[in-house]
Amino acid sequence: MDTSTGHLIGYARVSTDDQEAQLQHDALTDAECARIFTDKASGKNTDRPELGAVLDYVRPGDTLCVWKLDRFARSLIDLVNMVDALAARGVGFRVLTGALASIDPNTPDGRLMLQVVGAMAEFERSLIKDRTRAGLDAARAQGRTGGRPVVMDADKLAAAKARRAKGESATAVAKALGVSRATLYRALKESKSPVGNGSSRPGGEAE
Repeated sequence: MDTSTGHLIGYARVSTDDQEAQLQHDALTDAECARIFTDKASGKNTDRPELGAVLDYVRPGDTLCVWKLDRFARSLIDLVNMVDALAARGVGFRVLTGALASIDPNTPDGRLMLQVVGAMAEFERSLIKDRTRAGLDAARAQGRTGGRPVVMDADKLAAAKARRAKGESATAVAKALGVSRATLYRALKESKSPVGNGSSRPGGEAE
């Protein structure tokens, strides 16, 4: 792919670290990027408007330049997909530092390396899914299920009803059972049992 007639376009992503922002901008400027797009977002934040803007802005012959890979993609699969999409449009890709900095993904050798990295990422993701599924199957075989543990089991619910019937306040019962008042009220309500003590509102009883 010949990108010699195009422009080098920079993309940076920063959180709240002004020093890191300046470091990225200095590196992209030294690389002679004609324009730099910058997102202020964490890696987990999927709302990156400037990334969408730079992907729309680049034209065939241009090269998208980033400081490091983790500033551009959230995962290896994400990286491979975006670089593939750029290549299909005739747009190059360049990394200034870190992983793949010495590899040009616009060349056959670079594309091969990127595909190997992508295959490894896909393999690792499959292993994680298999391990998670196996763990859930093992837990179910032992009578456990995934999700949040039951805070109010049958024994605690029975004890709560008995204590409330004796006139104990919800605060005292919840403390004795090691649960919150909200959890206690919810469990009693779901069991369709009156909260007792003649109070029509939870907040109207004695603490």
